[in-house]
Amino acid sequence: MLDIYCGSDALKTIQEQGFKQELFTTMLGASGGPKWFSLFGLDKYLFGEYFKDRSTELNLVGSSAGAFRFAALSQNDPVAAITRLATLYSETTYSVKANKQEITTKALALLEAVLGPNGSNEIINNPVFKAHFIVAKCRGLTSLEHKIPLMFGLISSMALNQVNRGLLAKQYQRYVYHHPKSQLTINDSFNFNTQHQALNHENLTSSLLASGSIPVVMEGIKDIIGSPKGMYRDGGIIDYHFDVDIKPTSGLTLYPHFSPTPKAGWFDKNLSRKVNAQYYKNTVMLVPSTEFIARLPYGKIPDRKDFIDLAPETRLKYWQTVLKESECLADEFAQRVSSVNTKNIKPIECC
Repeated sequence: MLDIYCGSDALKTIQEQGFKQELFTTMLGASGGPKWFSLFGLDKYLFGEYFKDRSTELNLVGSSAGAFRFAALSQNDPVAAITRLATLYSETTYSVKANKQEITTKALALLEAVLGPNGSNEIINNPVFKAHFIVAKCRGLTSLEHKIPLMFGLISSMALNQVNRGLLAKQYQRYVYHHPKSQLTINDSFNFNTQHQALNHENLTSSLLASGSIPVVMEGIKDIIGSPKGMYRDGGIIDYHFDVDIKPTSGLTLYPHFSPTPKAGWFDKNLSRKVNAQYYKNTVMLVPSTEFIARLPYGKIPDRKDFIDLAPETRLKYWQTVLKESECLADEFAQRVSSVNTKNIKPIECC
C-alpha cells in the first residue's frame, strides 16, 4: 500500500542504517488541500510514535495544506491537533454559491480551532519541531483582489511560467515565516527573492492563513503585521511540491507526499518540467501506492473539486473513509522501520 522513493544519497544511507528517525533533520509538507487526507495516518504515526521521543531538532517546511499540517504537528500534542485539523477540515461545508469571503472566514475559524488557546505559543516555543510556513507575496495584478485584474495577473503568471519558471520572480516573492530559533535558509536555482521572517504571536495566524489563501477562491492577506505592506497569498504558487535548496542539510529529508512526481510550483501542475534532482539527493518520499488509491472510493484521493462535484454528506463519507484507510500506510511504514526492510525502494521520479 505504501511506496518508498529515495534520492541517490538517501538510498545509500537507508540501506546502510535503516529508517532510524534520527537520520532525518527536515520534513516537507506539500500544498494540495484535501489530498493530504491520504497521509493522515502517516502523520499520526510519525509524530505519535516515530518521532515521539526525539530530542534533536526537526525542521518542518510546509506550504498551504502542508503549513496547516505542520502548525498542528508542532504543538505539544501533535496527534490531537492533527486529528482536529482532519476532522474539522473534512466536515467543512459551504453555501451553494459560497464566495471568497465565506471560504476565508471558515478557513480562519478552522485555524483558530486547530490552534486553540495556546497553540501559537506551543509552535513558537517548541524546542524540537520547528515550523516554517511558506507564503507568496504578490506584485502587480496578482496583488489585487478584484477578480478580473487578478485573473489577468494569474493568466500572465501561467504564460511566464511556461517560458521560464524564473520569470515568476517578477510577480512573486517567497516569504518563509519560521520558528524564531531556526537557522534554516531556503533558496532555489531560479533566484526567487526569498525573505525569512521569525514567527511571533502577531504574525503566526495571519501568515499561516496566507500560506493557504488560494487566489480567487480565498481573500489574500493584506499587510501581515511586521512584514512589508502588500498582498500575501498561497505559498503553493511558488512552492507547490518544492524545488528548493534547503540549508543546512546535515541529514535526510522526510517527505510524505501524495504523488511520486513532485512539481515545483502551482503553475507546473500540468507541465512535464522536472524538479532539480540535486535538491532531492537526500530525500525519502513516502507515497500512497496506485493499489492503495485504486481501492479508495472513486479510485482517487480527495481533492478540492469534491466540494463542487459531491453532495456534502457524500463527500463527508468519502473523506472519512480515506482518513480511516490511511492508517494502513502508517502500519506498513512501521513494519518497514521495525524490520529494517529496505527492499523495493524506488528512485525519486525527478532523478
